[in-house]
Amino acid sequence: MTVPLRARSEGYRGTVRARVPASSANLGPGFDTLAVALDRYVEVEVEPASRLIVRSEGEGEGIADDSSHLAARVAIDVAGTDKLAITVRSQIPISRGLGSSAALAVAAAAAAGAEDPLAVTAAVDGHPDNAAASMVGGLVAAARVRGGVQVVRMPLDVSLAFVVMVPDMTLSTARARQALPAEVSRENAAFNLSRMALLLAGLADSRKLIPEATEDRLHQDYRSPLFPAAPKLLAAMVAGGALASCWSGAGPSLLAICRGIDAVQVQAACEAAMAEAGLTGQVLNLHADHDGLIVDRDGSGGLYRDD
Repeated sequence: MTVPLRARSEGYRGTVRARVPASSANLGPGFDTLAVALDRYVEVEVEPASRLIVRSEGEGEGIADDSSHLAARVAIDVAGTDKLAITVRSQIPISRGLGSSAALAVAAAAAAGAEDPLAVTAAVDGHPDNAAASMVGGLVAAARVRGGVQVVRMPLDVSLAFVVMVPDMTLSTARARQALPAEVSRENAAFNLSRMALLLAGLADSRKLIPEATEDRLHQDYRSPLFPAAPKLLAAMVAGGALASCWSGAGPSLLAICRGIDAVQVQAACEAAMAEAGLTGQVLNLHADHDGLIVDRDGSGGLYRDD
């Protein structure tokens, strides 16, 4: 991993904590472009030490408490030293399509003193959508422009909630990408553009959000063989009261977009659908996070937005 020079730290000093939200990317037709930040968090604390110490708590606890941990690799590259004590506390399920690696990389880069945590994470993750949502918060459109990452925050109706079905199975982004075709037809490209326009209008004003807005011909159908129950579960979400449903990132988590007042009903419908499909897992009732990256640089324990 190579951190872009302009994103590196000018020298690591002191104890820094950074907190970053989870994210759900693609949202159906917005492949590698759209993402929304959600209120599950990862926090990374970095402080000077005589040797590398890595601790993890919560999701991913103990999986790789050494130099192979993504937070350690990012922090060491940014800080330019491995004499760090790194603590990771995460609420974000790993390899479930909720942007866990992007969020972790943003938090680790920020805690290690990166000038541009988003540039660091885009270099690590390969695509900027999850990282952009975690960094900025809210609903974002992200694109690579002139060698950098351009992020635009899009209007998001505050009445919306996001119910996420998280099965007890993992699906790596690399494997999910291998299922995609190398080329798409003009018809399918135009189809996705039309649905993305409908989706953005509906996310800005929930009264305009229709189930067809999250239809997609670029990735979801191609990934369904990796999770055969997905189409039926997505339909059950809408039947249970969601305005629309889609894969969350590369999956296997599935996302229901609903009115906040309907979220508990949709959550119950998702739990029933999972049970009927013979699946175990959890269903999360989440809301958009509008703060993105927040940082505590003075050790006071008070995290604040890093504008």
